[in-house]
Amino acid sequence: MRGTTEVEDLLRRHAPQVLGALVRRYGHFDAAEDATQEALLAAAAQWPAKGVPDNPRGWLIKVASRRLVDTLRAEEARRLREEKAAALAPRDTFTAPPPGADRAPSEDDTLSLLFLCCHPDLTQSAQIALTLRAVGGLTTAEIARAYLVPEATMAQRISRAKQRIRGVGFGRPDHWEERLPAVLHTLYLIFNEGYTATSGTALQRVELAGEAIRLTRTVHRLLPEDGEVAGLLALMLLTDARRAARTGPHGELVPLDEQDRGRWDRAAIGEGVALVTKALARGPAGPYRLRAAIAAVHDEAASPRETDWTEILGLYDVLVRRVPGPVERLNRTVAVAMVHGPHAALAELDRLEGPSAAGHRLDAVRGHLLERAGDPAGARSAYASAAGKTLSLPERRYLEARAARLGPSVAPMPEPLLHITERSVWDAARSSGSFEMSTRGRTLREEGFIHCSLRHQLPAVAAMLYGTYAGPDELVVLVVDPERLTAPVRFEAMKPGGEEFPHIYGPIPADAVVDVEVWEQGGAATGRPDTA
Repeated sequence: MRGTTEVEDLLRRHAPQVLGALVRRYGHFDAAEDATQEALLAAAAQWPAKGVPDNPRGWLIKVASRRLVDTLRAEEARRLREEKAAALAPRDTFTAPPPGADRAPSEDDTLSLLFLCCHPDLTQSAQIALTLRAVGGLTTAEIARAYLVPEATMAQRISRAKQRIRGVGFGRPDHWEERLPAVLHTLYLIFNEGYTATSGTALQRVELAGEAIRLTRTVHRLLPEDGEVAGLLALMLLTDARRAARTGPHGELVPLDEQDRGRWDRAAIGEGVALVTKALARGPAGPYRLRAAIAAVHDEAASPRETDWTEILGLYDVLVRRVPGPVERLNRTVAVAMVHGPHAALAELDRLEGPSAAGHRLDAVRGHLLERAGDPAGARSAYASAAGKTLSLPERRYLEARAARLGPSVAPMPEPLLHITERSVWDAARSSGSFEMSTRGRTLREEGFIHCSLRHQLPAVAAMLYGTYAGPDELVVLVVDPERLTAPVRFEAMKPGGEEFPHIYGPIPADAVVDVEVWEQGGAATGRPDTA
């Protein structure tokens, strides 16, 4: 009897021979590969215990052939049944199978499901959640972890989305071409959240980016002639190809011009370049093809100095005319800086007026441009402002490091932040690992931030919120170490010219609460230890 390692080596040697024999005899490479894998799995389970047969290659070919023939016969029977049903049944009988029906979904069902999950009656967050659950096959818990929300919250979101589209017909909708952009936009948002997480301690959520690529591949297989589908897949591949080089050994952010390009995935780049090259030949380029073309110029450059920024600027000029959004215009200013210098780019940046969907990136780009323009004080201020706005810990640390490099480090918080609450609320948060109440009776989600105080501000705040409080809960003061927070802290006044209070723009991790003091009604925190 041979050991497991010896059997694995034997299977590894025979695998290409078995696959070659099946393909030569039957064709159907994909099905033959699946059948070969099933035979290898069967051998891996049986041979270590029962012994290796005298002719292992023959055994594998025999088992794989049986599996392949069964598959091909089943596929032929299914095809004949569908053709017969299609000839006999009116169009409106093609509806979704009932729950539990013994029928494997066809590839066309995948696209129909995507259209259903991206129904215009659903919010963007609901479309994303339902797509990952129904089409991606992720569990509710996996989706909740990926988006850093409680599982119960995500379950409610998915349940509400399902109720919202109850009664909507299953299948490709009429004028489905008009709905396709919503499907692609949802996949693009899932990929973006995976490639650069908007919050949390990790820069990337690899499982989300991988799932977005897998689903987009499926849409591309179903709509191979659609240039924008091909462009989106190319964009994802060309962007994800840099993933391994985007973080350092401790998870820190590495900007594009400092990445080790030897770590980029050349196979993904080759596939992406081929896709976008073919897609650009299919008439006027849409936004995904243009973005993919820009990514291809970056990826094909052997070094940052060899990047063709003039071509990138030209592509951004076309993209901004098609999609004049704040992110596209902000990205264009970076290309303007590389072609015409930082002062020209700063003038462009000043024209991006009003609240920007680009968020903290507007200040981050301003800091970069001011640094290049020789204004270290202005750059330091812009970097610090950007660091205070991002909810991503790696981005915040990177921006703070850029600010520190240009002069005095960003000033630390002068003292711990304090938050008064009821004992039961804190106990529940400690159990879940995250405190998410903004103030008495209002959640972080409702308010947008968590109200806090400095030590001298606490008595007035306690009197305002709990002046007439009579229990039954004991009141406690959470002492929060700002260095342990993953969310930014901003000192803001509730009205112009008013006193500024610290606001935490995100949940408070339980381990950021370094002390819990009991609050004596009408007085102060006693400092006696929290023993509950």
